[in-house]
Amino acid sequence: MIHYDDYTLQLIECEIAYIYSSDVTGYPERECLLELRKRILENQALDHQEELLPHIIAFNDALREALKQMYDRAHEVYAQIASINPNIELSAKCYLNWEYPALHPYQTENRQDLWCALQDSGWNPQYDNGVGFALSLPDRDNQSFESFIGMDCPPPNWNEGLDPELTKDLHLIRQFHHLFDHTNFALTDFIFVREFNIEININFEENLKL
Repeated sequence: MIHYDDYTLQLIECEIAYIYSSDVTGYPERECLLELRKRILENQALDHQEELLPHIIAFNDALREALKQMYDRAHEVYAQIASINPNIELSAKCYLNWEYPALHPYQTENRQDLWCALQDSGWNPQYDNGVGFALSLPDRDNQSFESFIGMDCPPPNWNEGLDPELTKDLHLIRQFHHLFDHTNFALTDFIFVREFNIEININFEENLKL
């Protein structure tokens, strides 16, 4: 059982929400607060992985589907525009939904402020490009979708830090690993997300000549 009502954890989260909503500047400890919060939650979560397993699987599947839609859409948009002007660069990124997860078992009034802080790259620098690195086109290596999500390397399972036996057949993707291992999101923050935001940006290397 995850103790979201842990007194120390609640104090940290209230401080994070207050600082973020108050727009306090010059607060270098803000990233440390998120890291401390993550450590407390991860310490609990890693003792209850079997309980969390259905949510881990559901999130990994939902993230994979969102990334496939992003990958396909990015290539479609690039092909359409490049046929008119080949001097373009396209960047596609996937983010967790901006709204605090409705499926999360812990719901209080300050959760959205906390969620906004977690998604702010000033607080959570490794989340600047979303759930992982951006998809960039043109891609001279012609990277497949399986390669993009890290499923082309043996074994195809990015489960570092989790119980290796319990998660050995889950085929966790590279972007799951990025969120879990490289950002200040705790495992029990993001595994309840089922919706995502896709961002596609296009840069013209030179102005169109009319």
